[in-house]
Amino acid sequence: MALRKIISTPHAPAAIGVYSQAVQVGNSIYLSGQIGLEPRSMEMAQGIDAQIEQVFRNLQAVAQAAGASLNDAVKFTIYLTDLGNFAKVNEAMARFLAEPYPARAAVGVLALPRGALIEADAILHIE
Repeated sequence: MALRKIISTPHAPAAIGVYSQAVQVGNSIYLSGQIGLEPRSMEMAQGIDAQIEQVFRNLQAVAQAAGASLNDAVKFTIYLTDLGNFAKVNEAMARFLAEPYPARAAVGVLALPRGALIEADAILHIE
């Protein structure tokens, strides 16, 4: 049975519920959903562009705390309150990730925690 290792970093927002920033089991790392909170102030970034950027910075910080990077991602799930912002997510992913890109799902949702406009989670695989 694989042991679970909890991943935590002050460089991403502290969990605002009963979950961990990430959990590693074997070679897989499961990153919890991140919204556009700035880790030190816990204030939401203003506007969709700033929130998308902050979401990926937060995910990157958690990945790095696990000794990985976003280029180790095998799957992302993106939650948007307006699917019209999907092209902006594509642009951000191209800045944060190198090809070949991981699998991805995008889901339109009515609302997200703290009034966020975007949330994203990821599964990483490391050797």
